[in-house]
Amino acid sequence: MRSWILALFLLITSFGLRAESSNSSEPPFRLATFSADVTPPIGHMLFTGHWLLSKGVDSPLEARGFVLIPPGNEKPVVYCAVDWSEIRNDAYDRWRDVLAEAAGTVRERVLVSSVHQHDTPLADLEAERIRLAAGSPHQVIDLDFHEKAVQGVAKALRDALPSAQTVTDIGWGKGKVEKVASNRRYVLADGTIKHRRMSRSTDDETKNAEEGLIDPWLRALSFWNGDHALVVLNVYAVHPMSYYGTALAGSDFPGIARAARQEADRTTLQIYASGCSGNLAAGKYNDGDPANRQVLASRLEEGMVKAFADTKREPLKNMEFRLEKVRLEPRNDNGLSKEELEATLAKKGDAKAHGMAAIGLSWRKRADDPNYRIDLPALRFNGGDASLLLLPGEIYLEYQLAAQKMGGDNFVVTLGYGDAPAGYLPPERAWAEGDTNMNSWGWVAPGMEERMMAAIRKLLAP
Repeated sequence: MRSWILALFLLITSFGLRAESSNSSEPPFRLATFSADVTPPIGHMLFTGHWLLSKGVDSPLEARGFVLIPPGNEKPVVYCAVDWSEIRNDAYDRWRDVLAEAAGTVRERVLVSSVHQHDTPLADLEAERIRLAAGSPHQVIDLDFHEKAVQGVAKALRDALPSAQTVTDIGWGKGKVEKVASNRRYVLADGTIKHRRMSRSTDDETKNAEEGLIDPWLRALSFWNGDHALVVLNVYAVHPMSYYGTALAGSDFPGIARAARQEADRTTLQIYASGCSGNLAAGKYNDGDPANRQVLASRLEEGMVKAFADTKREPLKNMEFRLEKVRLEPRNDNGLSKEELEATLAKKGDAKAHGMAAIGLSWRKRADDPNYRIDLPALRFNGGDASLLLLPGEIYLEYQLAAQKMGGDNFVVTLGYGDAPAGYLPPERAWAEGDTNMNSWGWVAPGMEERMMAAIRKLLAP
């Protein structure tokens, strides 16, 4: 009898060991990192807010990203941050299609965001074709340069795949950034509401007014192989400019901060991305003195260091990809009807007037199709313990704060400047208050807040 019991015990133990061994041999997540230069040649158009041709390079522009390869048959996910002002419409789809092919995945699972420095290119391929057809002499984006840049990034991605490393853990942390971001909206002592604080301010009213609504925390999402961080994605909400309009391409203070962190640890890829910062700028703390670029960079770098030191890690068990599609309605006021834009492009005008008309017409061509939708993707890790959410255009901070609230105690990283034809994407309050930002860079009609919030809620739902 005892022999039978012993034999049964050994059989059960052996089965348990085999099952454990089988589980431990489950393929892990893998990750590859990549980077490539995307600096335009001299003579290429820089957005700058003023539309100026490049006269040189202040600092190289980069595209940095990673490919996360799940176990099993699930397709990879790509994230790429680009040191360009915006990537819009068919240019955005071109980036996603080319990177998807390189990674062996599909368009929807490629997340691309612009950092949004102003002394950089703005990409809209249809806008360039429209201005060429109209005979305008003012470039939007050189089509050959754009394709070369995209293919260069795709090559860097493909070359990185054979060196993909095992991902054991995911990490997240946050660090407070002091005296960088301030809200464009501020309230004076008499209750007057102003929307006039930009990236640099020289008047006492703008500098001395309240900081306004900001998110002071830089959030860092990281992937680890054992005790080694493979990549850190640093996300902070502020317009990434200290000064601009120099006609010199450059990555401004986020590029300096990113480079400093990269120099401190050359084995971990450092990525910087802008959060929902359509209504945030450095103007309270920056008068445009060139020396302030390094000051702002050092403050941002300090936030990165603190966020990494604050990192909490747990084994990466699972990832869920989610996607919502939202229709944003085009505006017909403020000179943005198709007829008015065509009239602007047809008459003699400067680079700014023609550039704005061309990108406006590109957006109208897309938005006038009743079937079009903009993709809102999200990645949820470990059942929602951490989430990465990408939103379109120059979306306002209120959406980022709402996403964090919806996430509850979970860690939510929200990126802005995905597919960018919307320009500024504010909450309804901004329209009611007469926010002047929409006078110059608002391409979407009022009433979109409810649609956007509903989509974000679905992306973050348990």
